[in-house]
Amino acid sequence: MLAVPLALIQAMSAGAVDETQVKNYVPWFPSSEVPMINGPKCLGAQDSGSSGCTADAHQGFLDALHYWRTARRLYVGYDGSRYDLPALQWTQSSFIQPQAMVEDRYLYDPNAGKYTVDRYLADVDQRYGGIDSILLWPVYPNIGIDDRNQLDMIAALPGGLDGVRQMIAAFHQRGVRVLFPMMMWDQGTRDPGKPWPQAIAERMAEVGADGVNGDTQDGVPLAFTKAADLTGHPLAFQPELSPGDEALAWDILSWWEQDPAKYAQFVPEIYRFKWLETRHMTNISDRWARTKTDDLQVAFFNGVGWESWENVWGIWNGITPRDAEATRRVATIERATAHFLVSPEWEPFYPTNAFGVFASRWPLKDQTLWTLVNRNEYDVSGRQMSVPFREGARYFDLYHGAELHGQREGDTTALVFPLEAHGFGALLMVQGEAPAGIISLMSRMKAMTARPLASLSGEWRSLPQRMVNIAPTKPSKTAPPGMVEIPAADFEFAVQGIEMEGDDAIGVDVAYPWEDSARRFHRQKIKLNRFYIDQYSVSNSQFKTFLDATNYHPKDDFNFLKDWSNGMYPGGWADKPVTWVSLEDARAYAAWAGKRLPHEWEWQYAAQGTDGRLYPWGNDWRAAAVPVPEKARALRSPDDGAAHPLGASPFNIMDLVGNVWQWTDEYEDEHTRAAILRGGSYYQPQGSIWYFPQAYRNDQHGKLLLMAPSKDRAGTVGFRCVVDADAKR
Repeated sequence: MLAVPLALIQAMSAGAVDETQVKNYVPWFPSSEVPMINGPKCLGAQDSGSSGCTADAHQGFLDALHYWRTARRLYVGYDGSRYDLPALQWTQSSFIQPQAMVEDRYLYDPNAGKYTVDRYLADVDQRYGGIDSILLWPVYPNIGIDDRNQLDMIAALPGGLDGVRQMIAAFHQRGVRVLFPMMMWDQGTRDPGKPWPQAIAERMAEVGADGVNGDTQDGVPLAFTKAADLTGHPLAFQPELSPGDEALAWDILSWWEQDPAKYAQFVPEIYRFKWLETRHMTNISDRWARTKTDDLQVAFFNGVGWESWENVWGIWNGITPRDAEATRRVATIERATAHFLVSPEWEPFYPTNAFGVFASRWPLKDQTLWTLVNRNEYDVSGRQMSVPFREGARYFDLYHGAELHGQREGDTTALVFPLEAHGFGALLMVQGEAPAGIISLMSRMKAMTARPLASLSGEWRSLPQRMVNIAPTKPSKTAPPGMVEIPAADFEFAVQGIEMEGDDAIGVDVAYPWEDSARRFHRQKIKLNRFYIDQYSVSNSQFKTFLDATNYHPKDDFNFLKDWSNGMYPGGWADKPVTWVSLEDARAYAAWAGKRLPHEWEWQYAAQGTDGRLYPWGNDWRAAAVPVPEKARALRSPDDGAAHPLGASPFNIMDLVGNVWQWTDEYEDEHTRAAILRGGSYYQPQGSIWYFPQAYRNDQHGKLLLMAPSKDRAGTVGFRCVVDADAKR
């Protein structure tokens, strides 16, 4: 526990400082659910007419903060000993942490079939100064496509658990710690067969991970920390939501995730849990924001980190050049001064002279660091702060890499330096010579800040996306066996993505060839030539014929035909759709058969006809037209392709909806690949809205993120083929 001044304890005991006085100084006296503490009223946190605090008001605010912190620690019986563990010391300087989709093409090269950790780190280093830890995300939004649970999704990564272990080791060699998420809402897929705390702790120890992010959790329960300790591999737990005061003792990381308007508040807020325990590290997470200035300024003021999250479920929300450079500068200073930023004597809202400039003071023995942010839209220069005069003290402008020569004014020293609009500042006071590390930091910062942030572009741009070409087949004059002719038409193609997040923002879903950007809602009149399509999905027996004829075996064979044994499908499964085949496996079959996979609009036209019906059979849902949904935690087999004739489309195409998803087009941008799935499946895991959603309607599609065949294959995804028709019949 932090030492509390005896005078403050005596004052509390005597009633000199009580909760009423706390509320007088702190506009938002936080309840247990509120993750922030507003600044003092005199700074205008509530009343916009005030521009500064008197000395008495400022001291009253600090006393109130200390009183509240002491009281809260006493109430929850706080024990901060976990922050002393050597194995977890890295958390206290984990300032920049991206959440990275494992499907990101900078992290894994699907063509080479290998992890590219060096490429990933070189990119983030070049763009915004590198990272301290990384949250690798292998689960949502794909989880729920079949019955693989969150730990199965890790095991399905390329190279299996050995490959994951080697990938993590590559990050460690570069000084980067690795976290994975845990989803306690994942109660509808395969039962892990042991308590989740044990199962997660053992898997993290097995691969050598450093921590776990608790997705959607308002605190990760102590049971998970205890389970990790039992493995001999302590983990840092990081709840997405506010952990609660008591949990601060074991949740030594957190996200600071709130309404973006709170970060934009002119007077920055104090992070509740950083104030309660200054060694606690949080990363501000503001995933959809397109400008990061507010996030970075609030983080710098609080001496905490930022979640440099750009690949948001396969939707690229890139950091602008201006924000990238600001991140580089903030992170460079924070890393070099991390030992100050855990000071138990942190003083937020240290008095400054200019309106809109806010400072935190971080004392450490005979040295003091100040971090400053200028919330104004204009540059501020001149006398920024007046500090108590100290004989022999030297002052360094760490941000600009220059020594300051303070102006003595009685018992104070005035410090003069510039702050650019929406900019940052950092000062260090030392007695005598500056440490060698500080000299090195100033040299780097001087070069770094020679160019003002305002000279860099703050324009946000979406990432261009393209559809992967599907080569036409040799035209056929007549329908090949098992296929049905689909006549030419002017088809009104209308479809929407069913992603759980992103609303209708640019970049969500896909960009068709006639669109200039990805978006959720699509409508286009398409002139379609006639073509032929399989009446049923490709069956196990048909795929077996292909294997026998070609001896096909994929290089990445994990999960390939997972429900087969010794090269043969189970008895009675001959006419069921083949599953556990990747997009590459399906393409290989199609090429052998002289066919190809359908474009999505071809699939939809074959299912819908020209009358815009919602389902292949009409506009009303018909339970008898599809398999009975499976809501248990384990998959059963799909139904036979011909089992539900009531599900036929206007062209008598069968097995389109509710049995197995079907591969169609692939899309890619610089960072992400994804495939469009059609038709939905019979599997409906229960207990959460976050599982991969179904798309049974003709005007809906699913978007599956792609990484490697081992992970992309699923027990509910199959395919059907098309053949191009001879136009001169």
